[in-house]
Amino acid sequence: MEEREQRINNMNPLTWAYIGDAVYELYIRENLIENTDLKPNKLHIEAIKKVRAGAQSNILQKIEEKLNEDEKDIVRRTRNTKNHHLPKNSNVKEYMYATAFEGLIGYLYLTGKRERLNEILNYCIEEGE
Repeated sequence: MEEREQRINNMNPLTWAYIGDAVYELYIRENLIENTDLKPNKLHIEAIKKVRAGAQSNILQKIEEKLNEDEKDIVRRTRNTKNHHLPKNSNVKEYMYATAFEGLIGYLYLTGKRERLNEILNYCIEEGE
């Protein structure tokens, strides 16, 4: 394993989720812009529906069978990381799964696995709500 990937593996999984949140939201926004003619306010409303914890939790559960063992391990590690943040608009289980989803997205992004990242992001659109 190269030095960069080892450093990323040693990061707190919540760090992966931190960047994964931004990567996923940008992907959703780009997808909405490319595939709709919505005005900015409606774009925001539609994006929020897709990036909220409940939606991310549902998507992770739908795509989990498509993940390889390493990706499932990343999801487990992130989901099981102690997080002292209390969710405002979801229950704790949804929030944990959403964080795990973001962790997977962030890990793939940080390790440069863009082809696999794009596959998973495309699954999200296919399986989306």
